[in-house]
Amino acid sequence: MDKFRIYLIGAATLLLFPLPAYFILHYAEGWSFSDFFQLHHLSLKNIILGINLGMLYAFFAIFLLSTPFLKHEKIKQAQLLQQLNLNSVDIVFLSLCAGIGEELLFRIGIQFYLGPLLTSLLFVALHGYYSFTNWRINLYGLLITPFILILAYSIDTLGLWFCISAHFTYDLVMFVAYARKRN
Repeated sequence: MDKFRIYLIGAATLLLFPLPAYFILHYAEGWSFSDFFQLHHLSLKNIILGINLGMLYAFFAIFLLSTPFLKHEKIKQAQLLQQLNLNSVDIVFLSLCAGIGEELLFRIGIQFYLGPLLTSLLFVALHGYYSFTNWRINLYGLLITPFILILAYSIDTLGLWFCISAHFTYDLVMFVAYARKRN
């Protein structure tokens, strides 16, 4: 995949994913721009907490993926990321796009109507971590589901920016860990 497509996908995630959620919540529920972006929850403390959670969970995931039982999935992920030939700017950009765009769509938009549990399961499923044919990927899905549930259930107390910073940091650490290594 060429860099233009990678950046196009990142930009679409950042800019297009939140649009349906924003318009539905704005017109159906009367949400303002400030409500949608939870500007009242924007605090450095919550962002730092999110960064810490994202790092902690990413290192936990890397550790578990390094076990002999899940090593095959780790190698597949590393090979996929290596094919993208991402540099540091690409990794930060894609991590930001996913953290912001996906959290706005799922945490703010979909979760408002489906609740935290169903939204979390949908999130993990749409990322391809539940499978009828590959039982090992299901184990990775089971590994990542608690992290997504933590984000889902913490949005009311710690806010959107906690979720964005945790998601961004998790993706960033995982990209850095696997984009440049094969084993």
